[in-house]
Amino acid sequence: MSEDLPLLPEDMPWEAAQAELEALELGDGLPLVPPTLARYEAMLAGRGSPAQSFGCLMPLMGELTLEAVAYNCILAGCRPDELPVVLSAAEACTEDAFNLLGVLSTTGTPTVAVCVHGPAVEALGMNAESNVLGPGNRANACIGRAVSLVMRNIAGAKPGTADMATMGQPGKYTFCFAERAHSGFPSLSERRGFDVSESCVTVFGVSGTDEVLPRSGGDSPISVLQPVAASMNSAIDVSSLTRKPDRNEQVFLMPPEMADILETGGWDLLRVQEYLFNGRRPFAYEGENDLDDRPLAPTPEDIHPIVTGGVGVKMTHLPLWAGGTRTVTRAVHSL
Repeated sequence: MSEDLPLLPEDMPWEAAQAELEALELGDGLPLVPPTLARYEAMLAGRGSPAQSFGCLMPLMGELTLEAVAYNCILAGCRPDELPVVLSAAEACTEDAFNLLGVLSTTGTPTVAVCVHGPAVEALGMNAESNVLGPGNRANACIGRAVSLVMRNIAGAKPGTADMATMGQPGKYTFCFAERAHSGFPSLSERRGFDVSESCVTVFGVSGTDEVLPRSGGDSPISVLQPVAASMNSAIDVSSLTRKPDRNEQVFLMPPEMADILETGGWDLLRVQEYLFNGRRPFAYEGENDLDDRPLAPTPEDIHPIVTGGVGVKMTHLPLWAGGTRTVTRAVHSL
C-alpha cells in the first residue's frame, strides 16, 4: 500500500481520528469515516491490483490508482460495490474534452457532477425520485462525496492551492444523481451507444442549478420548454459564453410528469432538441451593437434532457461551466 494513504488504528477514538485526518488535510470540512486496515481490505477485496493506474488527474497530475480511489471511498462512507462507480466517474474526467484542469482550477463555481444510468441505480439503491439532488439517500451522497474527495486529494484541487474558486458552491461537497427510465425518452447513455443493460456514468462540469417552472402548469410541450429555453438564454447572457467562439452543451432535468406531457403531445427527443437548439433570444449588453444570436448549443444533439426526480412540475437546468467543458459518459468498470 502507498505510504501516501495512511491507515488509522482500529481502536483510535473517533475524535482523535478526525483530528488526525484534518491535520493531514484529507477532508472537506465534514466528518470522515476513519480509514482502517479492515475497511481498506474490504473495499478492495477481489478488485484486482491496488496499484493499477487509470490515468492522472489535473491540476496536479495525481495518479488515479485503484487503491487511492478506494481510500477516498472509505473517507466518504461508500460501500465496496460503489467503488467501481466512483472510479469510472473519476476516470471519465481524464478525457481532454472534459477539461478537468479548467473545471477544478477556475475562479468560477463549477464542480464535477455525476449521473448514474442503468442497472447500477437499482442495485446500489440510488435515488432517482423525490429530492433527487438533495439529501436523504446514502448512495447518492457518498458516491458524489467520494468523487469530490478524489478531486481534492488525488487531483489536488484544494482551496488556495489549485482550487481558486472565488465563491464555490455547495455541490462541491457532493453532486450525484440517478436517471429514471421513461418510455418517451431514451437514457443519455443509450443515446451515446451504450446498451440499456449496461451501467454507466456521465460527468458534467456544472456551474450550479437553476429551478425552472413550466408556464400555465405545463399544459403543452411549448409551455414546458419555453421556460427551459429562457433559463438557457439567461445562463449564456450572464456568463462569458457571449464572448466565446463555441457554445456549451445544454443539460436539463425534468420529472416524469413533464416528460409525460412531451410524450403525450407527440414530442420525441429529436423534436425537443431541435426546438431548444433554435430557442436563442438575441442579446447584446447595453452600449454594444453586436447581437449574440447563435443557437443555444453547438448542435441539436448537444441538448440533453434527462428524466429524473419525483412528483411535481419543477425542472432543473444545469448550466455547464462557461470556460469550456464537454460531458463524458463511460461504462462502469467491472472490477
